[in-house]
Amino acid sequence: FLAAAEAGHVTRAAEVLGVPQSSLSRRLRAAEKVLGFALFQPVGRRVALTAQGRDLFEQIRRPMHDLDHAIAAARANADPEGGLVRFGFPLTLGPVSIPALLADFHAHVPRMRLQLVQAHGEALAAQIRDGRLDLAVMIPAPADLPSTVIGRQRIRLVVAREHRLASKRSVGAADLADEQFVANPQSYHLRQLTDAWCAEAGFTPRVAFEITEFDTLRSLVAHGMGVALLPDAETPQPGTVSIPLVDAPDRSIGLVSGHHRPTAAVAMLHDHIAHSL
Repeated sequence: FLAAAEAGHVTRAAEVLGVPQSSLSRRLRAAEKVLGFALFQPVGRRVALTAQGRDLFEQIRRPMHDLDHAIAAARANADPEGGLVRFGFPLTLGPVSIPALLADFHAHVPRMRLQLVQAHGEALAAQIRDGRLDLAVMIPAPADLPSTVIGRQRIRLVVAREHRLASKRSVGAADLADEQFVANPQSYHLRQLTDAWCAEAGFTPRVAFEITEFDTLRSLVAHGMGVALLPDAETPQPGTVSIPLVDAPDRSIGLVSGHHRPTAAVAMLHDHIAHSL
């Protein structure tokens, strides 16, 4: 039921579970008969939860994840080097540093299995809290979760090569009062940092474009759509210049775990990252 509800598709759920689609369909019909109400309703080629199915899904999802974690912990403790770790990392990291880090870890522990999730900070924190992730690199770490600071991320001004500030050796917030900005939505920490830094200089940034995806954000800057406050890109972005900021804001990079006891596999990856960055 959980697999079908999360996939919204019986055939795909059957593939995830490794059972024939016909067998899963029979199991779902049998469950509906026992429960006395329909769990799903057809929507084109997909399926959607009924109101009663949604109620059941919300009630049992967390206990089932807890059960999965308990089983995974037992398996990992029996075979720590062949366990599963669900690992998340932020959108501002990924093209270079995280793959290199994981490749080095895989070379030392080749049987370890990793499920990777790349998302913005709030999404990663939510998945750590509800047990969908075991470990995540977050910038910054949320205050309510156990974390280890593993570095800091400097923020710079990014402008198009033809911009009037492109030749400057450094700039302050006051230099940007009349500029148009490209930024993340207000729920993103980097946007909140931008707003706070500009507020200290006495102005509210004029944000013309809001976007979640960082490569596209940099591309908009390169096309002269505005300036942005961003960490250094891990891969070159043609058409942009990165300029140091006076009294620049920076962000702590945290290695975050949940409140549950880590499995041996999770502990191995945690130690590797903590000592590598």
